[in-house]
Formats: sequence, structure tokens, C-alpha cells
Amino acid sequence: MCGLAGCLTDISQSDRTAYDKVVREMTGMMVHRGPDDEGYFSDEQITMGFRRLSIIDLEGGHQPLSYDQERYWLTFNGEIYNYVELREELIRDGYRFQTDSDSEVILGL
Repeated sequence: MCGLAGCLTDISQSDRTAYDKVVREMTGMMVHRGPDDEGYFSDEQITMGFRRLSIIDLEGGHQPLSYDQERYWLTFNGEIYNYVELREELIRDGYRFQTDSDSEVILGL
């Protein structure tokens, strides 16, 4: 099972460094939840950290994932059982996937 951590804030750039450090410490404590990969994202309002246990899309399922030229961001832990069918529908509708992960299907929907 993957692990995720984060903080919602309205902070300045200098304060963001402190939140980035805290989220990295939190995700570091969850290395047993996701020993395969780690990822981070932060902006003025959110800091996200992710520890990954690779099950689907072993090579390309890095998180946090972005969509729409980094307008939307996602960290997700779970499994979309019908993601293959949903993915095929989205491809028919013109969506272009960057990964083979089930998590990216959520962003497409």
C-alpha cells in the first residue's frame, strides 16, 4: 500500500521551504509503505509527498501526477478495477495518456 502526505496552506515562498521539509520527513517515515519510488509537488497552496509501492505501470506510474499542463495534480492510493475500459473510452474521446497507470485515468475523467 502506498503512502501519501501533504499540507494545505496559503504561504509565502520562504515558508514553503519549511512545509516541503516537513512533508519530506513525513514521507520518509512511510518508506515501508512505498519502497519503490517517491515524489513531491508544492505550490502556494499545497505540498504533496508520495511513497510508491509499484503494482500497475511499474516504470511510468510516478506520482504526484499532473494533467492539463500542470494545472491539476493528483496523488492517489487505490486501484481502479475497470481502468482499462475507462482508459479505452478516454482514448476514443481524444485523451492522450503519458503513463499506463490507473491513477492517470482519474485525471482524464
